[in-house]
Amino acid sequence: MDLTFTKASKESEYKAIYDHNLDAFTDTPDFKWNLDEIKKEVKDGWELYSVVAGADIISAVFIKKDKDALLSKNTAIKMSYQGSGFSHQIKEFIERKAKELKAKEIYHYCRIDNFRMYSLNESHGYKKTNMKLDNGQIVEWMKKV
Repeated sequence: MDLTFTKASKESEYKAIYDHNLDAFTDTPDFKWNLDEIKKEVKDGWELYSVVAGADIISAVFIKKDKDALLSKNTAIKMSYQGSGFSHQIKEFIERKAKELKAKEIYHYCRIDNFRMYSLNESHGYKKTNMKLDNGQIVEWMKKV
């Protein structure tokens, strides 16, 4: 299939591209970002951490201990903070938590179309597993601790 490239030249086209990217990068696995769903995740055993830069919360991290593994997922970093190396610091935080909790493996979940997370996971030594969730929309990554 050939790709089509269209230059955005109107504000409505800019907004459509922005909204698409916002939707693609702020979803968390199996989860809609609203207060009821956050409460449901916490009730299901996930711990929620805010990620703060200066006075701004720029992301949220969810972790859950499951036997000898630490499960993890996070929202995308606010667009105005992307490209600042914060995603590496989030990975390092998750890895420190895994060591503190004596987990032997870390599993990280991200959307199938989040290629930035693919690159980040690979750069931190994670390997993609064959496990897919949410009708194939969520992929699982694993790293030995």
